[in-house]
Amino acid sequence: MPRLVQAALERAVRVPSEVIHAHVDAVRRRNPEATPQQVVALLEREYLLVVAGTGGAVGAAAAAPAVGTATATALTVSDVATFFAASAAFSLAVASVHGIQVDDVPRRTTLLLTTILGESGVRMVGDSTQITAMHVGRAVLTRMPTRTIRKVNTTLTRRLLRTQATRHGGLALGRLAPFGLGAFIGITGGRALGRTVVAGARAAFGPAPAQFPQALEVVAPGGTAHLEPAPQPGTAPTA
Repeated sequence: MPRLVQAALERAVRVPSEVIHAHVDAVRRRNPEATPQQVVALLEREYLLVVAGTGGAVGAAAAAPAVGTATATALTVSDVATFFAASAAFSLAVASVHGIQVDDVPRRTTLLLTTILGESGVRMVGDSTQITAMHVGRAVLTRMPTRTIRKVNTTLTRRLLRTQATRHGGLALGRLAPFGLGAFIGITGGRALGRTVVAGARAAFGPAPAQFPQALEVVAPGGTAHLEPAPQPGTAPTA
């Protein structure tokens, strides 16, 4: 399970920024009167539906009589990958609403690790860097030295491999329960994991801004930052 979690993490943090902006754009176009805080709430709701729904579907399929151990294992691998990918996309979308675009993979990794670990992850970053817990997300993504990012990632990864592997391992077994219990366990377990991520994002970024940003603070690979015009709904995002 630790290797599975590590592999899923490495793939999840490479989602293109254009995809993130396009998704936030779509949410805003469907809800043209929504404030930034309301858009974040919609992103949270959508994310929870994805991770709960995926967990339930895997639980229903894995508990079917015709499904063998190899197939059940493959379904679990797929579920873990989906959870990490959805969590990365969600946390980066929240960052986008806050006016931050991160193309630096180590910083994306820090953000994903922090939010998946929830409020405890935010506290760990704050304790390791002497950064106030509130707004850890912006500090991590835009200002923290690359050397510190590497150190923090090592600490967070160790914690993640201990906690998340246990959680996903327990869910994998629970989803094999018969008579529909596997689907129920998958839904409730996925939602519980998702709520931890939502709490982590709230703690890392704090309240959404009062208005949508007119400029994005873009952090390029290597950690250098610059400002770019923020993509507006219905326009092509800046790569």
